[in-house]
Amino acid sequence: MVRRTIALAGGLIVLILLVLGFRGCLDARKEQSIEDYANRSIELLRASKLEGDALFDLLEGRGGADQAATIINTLNGYRVESAELVDRARGLDVPGEVEGAQAELLEVLELRRDGLGRVGAGMRVALGDEERREGTTDVTGAMQIFLASDTIDMIRFRPALREALEAEDLTVPAFPQDGFVPDVEWLDAEFVADRANALRTGAGADEAAAPGLHGNGLVAVTLGGTPLTPGAGASVALTADPSFEIQVQNQGENTETDVNVVVTIGEGGDATELEEPIDTIAAGEIQTVTIPLTSQLPGCQDLPITVEVRPVSGEEKTDNNSQESSVIFTR
Repeated sequence: MVRRTIALAGGLIVLILLVLGFRGCLDARKEQSIEDYANRSIELLRASKLEGDALFDLLEGRGGADQAATIINTLNGYRVESAELVDRARGLDVPGEVEGAQAELLEVLELRRDGLGRVGAGMRVALGDEERREGTTDVTGAMQIFLASDTIDMIRFRPALREALEAEDLTVPAFPQDGFVPDVEWLDAEFVADRANALRTGAGADEAAAPGLHGNGLVAVTLGGTPLTPGAGASVALTADPSFEIQVQNQGENTETDVNVVVTIGEGGDATELEEPIDTIAAGEIQTVTIPLTSQLPGCQDLPITVEVRPVSGEEKTDNNSQESSVIFTR
């Protein structure tokens, strides 16, 4: 009887040890699975960040007319690579503890894939001869998508993954230090347009301005045939399709390209901005830029009008680049 009791007790102990060992193995497998997911998901995030670095290096490059096809092909390659990152993320082994983090990771990578597709499509237009402004608008919109991906990454994916790891007393791997968008200036439409123009013409940021004097100035501005005098008011009849006629002179010693002429009507959030580029203007040359007044404007109201010739690379004297006046539109 004593021997049988001892045998039963021994068997029970063995069973308990087997159960504990089995649970230990399960716990170890679960922890390993979570660690594997963390390492692989952050690896995908790093690969995406490297894609972003390459994208902005390309957008900040010198460019040129002979480089347009290469730039577009490279952008298409980034889009394909980003789609592959999304596929790899979908193929990860996802433990239940990190399902929330996985959903956020997919959102981050999908947004970046979509943004890269939009950049490629927008730059194809921006590097062409027509509708360039529409293309740069699409690129600026893509930057907002990239910023959204950074926000989801920083405030949702990383905290969710960190919480899952810390709940299991696991080490949190190092995340990429920076987001996809390197600087908030890329969210500014004017900055993006300048960069697209620089890529199109070959006047990239890494290229110094040619030696000699650079600069343009306003010569005269009329609206619907009525001269607009700096600091003064004018009355303009709202006839059918009135247009601004803006005379711009290259007052430097170099030929300038992609000179942007901007008209701002009104002020604050209600302001209307119209823009037209001068593709090329030689030293000393005067060109007239026509900008149609397409917006519906109130009559019998004094509206401020600002006309500006945006500075070019190397331009130091800019006090003659703009003028302010006011207009009362009559019917």
